[in-house]
Amino acid sequence: MAGNSKRRGAMRKEGTKKGMVVGSGGQRRRALQGKGPTPPAEMRKGHPAQRKANARARAADAKIAGQRRRAGDGEGPETVLGRNPVVECLRAGVPATALHVAIGATVDERVTEAVALAAEAGISILEVPRNDLDRIAGGALHQGVALQVPPYVYAHPDELLELAAEAREPGLIVALDGVTDPRNLGAVVRSVGAFGGHGVVVPQRRAAGMTAVAWRTSAGVAARLPVARATNLTRTLREYATAGFMIAGLDGEGSVTLDEFELASGPLVLVVGSEGKGLSRLVRQTCDVTVSIPMAGPVESLNASVAAGVVLAEVARQRRIAGR
Repeated sequence: MAGNSKRRGAMRKEGTKKGMVVGSGGQRRRALQGKGPTPPAEMRKGHPAQRKANARARAADAKIAGQRRRAGDGEGPETVLGRNPVVECLRAGVPATALHVAIGATVDERVTEAVALAAEAGISILEVPRNDLDRIAGGALHQGVALQVPPYVYAHPDELLELAAEAREPGLIVALDGVTDPRNLGAVVRSVGAFGGHGVVVPQRRAAGMTAVAWRTSAGVAARLPVARATNLTRTLREYATAGFMIAGLDGEGSVTLDEFELASGPLVLVVGSEGKGLSRLVRQTCDVTVSIPMAGPVESLNASVAAGVVLAEVARQRRIAGR
């Protein structure tokens, strides 16, 4: 072949002109590119294995999203069902977007009050067929009324530092370590507002969020007091300590009793543990001091929100004395 000097009868001599090399498929930009190793079946477009893998991934995402919604972490809207709960939420000023009333539902004083409160607050009042309300309630008992509550807007932990810096009195923040009952969260928010605190911090995971129940329990204080969500509570507490706050954790076997607690006059973060296990190990190690409440009776411990209220009252008392 004339174009290949390797074959017998070639017309060119070696070195006179560069040409194609046997088996190269071309050189430089004209060279052929290999496709590489064959990808796994799950990565081949249109392969049955890929379709199955995608279906499994979608199912897992849906399960996680459903768990988050059930946890009440504020990432999705919430629906309050039942006449008494709806009226209580409207009385407490829980922010809502719509009040659904079933067409043909029996009207009593609770429904009448709910409609009046919603109208006064500028909340949309929608008359819907009972079948639609059943679908909204997901099969749960609704008694002909349902209140749609939007997701709670959490503050950033740094915003609480800014509020404390702008206040005349020393900063006072309460952090909840794994408190899972929204009623306890609402009660703590109410106590923090009553005793001059600047905000509440809750963990992002494995803890109660600001649901309608928590808002209702706070008796409207949640509208004025910011609640922040921390991705990592231990790291947030360390940042607060760097900003000049002392970290005090409530513990049944604390290093000091409430009678000996002398940190109330300065910037303070009060950490309240979960209802059953108390403070977690890492949070306990982050605390500068742990405080116990002396008991006069046979009761071994107090509810998380009650304990927080007792200590906050003592902190407020000491600050009043120091300010005289």
